[in-house]
Amino acid sequence: MSFSNDLTQGGVMRKMLLFALPLMLGNILQQCYNIADTFIVGRYVGAGALAAVGAAYALMTFVNSMQFGLCMGSGVVFSMLFGAGRMEDLRKGVFISFVIVAAVTVLINVVLLVFIDPVMHLLNVPDDVYGMMRDYLWIVAWGMFFTFLYNYFCALLRSVGDSVTPLLVIIFSSAMNIGLDIAFVCFFDWGVAGAAWATVISQAASSLLLFLHLCFRESRLLPRAKDMRFDRALSGRILSFSLLTCFQQSIMNFGILLVQGLVNSFGVVVMAAFSAAVKIDTLAYVPAQDYGNAFSTFIAQNFGAQRFDRVADGIRKSLLVVVSFCLAVSVVVFCGAEWMMSLFVPSGEWAVVQAGAQYLRIEGAFYVGIGLLFLFYGYYRAIARPGFSVVLTVVSLGTRVVLAYALASVPSVGVLGIWWSVPVGWLLADLLGFAFYRRLSPAGIAK
Repeated sequence: MSFSNDLTQGGVMRKMLLFALPLMLGNILQQCYNIADTFIVGRYVGAGALAAVGAAYALMTFVNSMQFGLCMGSGVVFSMLFGAGRMEDLRKGVFISFVIVAAVTVLINVVLLVFIDPVMHLLNVPDDVYGMMRDYLWIVAWGMFFTFLYNYFCALLRSVGDSVTPLLVIIFSSAMNIGLDIAFVCFFDWGVAGAAWATVISQAASSLLLFLHLCFRESRLLPRAKDMRFDRALSGRILSFSLLTCFQQSIMNFGILLVQGLVNSFGVVVMAAFSAAVKIDTLAYVPAQDYGNAFSTFIAQNFGAQRFDRVADGIRKSLLVVVSFCLAVSVVVFCGAEWMMSLFVPSGEWAVVQAGAQYLRIEGAFYVGIGLLFLFYGYYRAIARPGFSVVLTVVSLGTRVVLAYALASVPSVGVLGIWWSVPVGWLLADLLGFAFYRRLSPAGIAK
């Protein structure tokens, strides 16, 4: 059964929600199997292992963001071609982008495996968690190609409006990952290595299932022999979108990685608190991020079809959805911060709970800022202005990093400066995003 969805026809809100809701649920489940690592490792191995997995997760998120950005950028081009009904060009684009992203993934993988120790030293990883973090990274790095395949196949399916198939696959792989986590860590006593193996095996299973679905249910999207060539114009377009989106994602996660290095300098308690709190934080606003990605696909398809009335309607309705959701989640996280932290931290680690709750209350009060920023990111990618998304990312993350390092060095501020730098960065980027929006017309760009 095919779940592809033409977003250029039908009720705007209904179409967007039907596409966005499976995408949101899928990413929440994906976060759940990341959280499973944190929960099980923190509960059954200890605070040191929790810190190691959290720091490794931050590094791998940065590394994977490069190939994820390439896949996302390619997906925007796919959406435009699908919206315009250019299926032959879509298949050519699939071939071109697959070759490019696969090559970049292999290169990144080799670099990470060769320079794993220098990178860890650069991140100020404490000696008491160094060995555990290295073990986790080494195993997960070998599974990076499966991560690429999963992200690529998901981007392709979502570009034609299918968010249901990735959701079904994630449900399966999430259950598999959690089951393997319990088996490897709790019963086999493999420690952080067990959590790493659970992640790699689950990701491999996900990519295989998506590939089989494409072969048997969506073969129209796969290149034929005649499509396997490099068209100069199409290659240039894909490279432009993919590299700019890759750059955006890399900047975003490199900034987070720099902050992780600063957090590491405050010791294991703050590292463990940050590790657990970031997972909660991400889970809280990931539906807004996913809605922003769904919004981007909707805008891209309609931009390709030159349905500018639907673009304008989608913007108005999406703004209402995102602001309402973020305000509601802010209340929940702000009020339940300590309880949420206690779920991830062994009893007796009260200092870790308090530090994490402090972070969550500061970030949680300003989720509207990140929700609006996700809409801006998606919008500018979809109207063929991915460079604007890069600028907003530089402003947001640049502010965060500079403020974090400046304020954290003040004795009376300390780690609070790291926490407060985040919403300030969101606010400044939102103001700039709105200024860009006032000056751009999708219809003018299309001409």
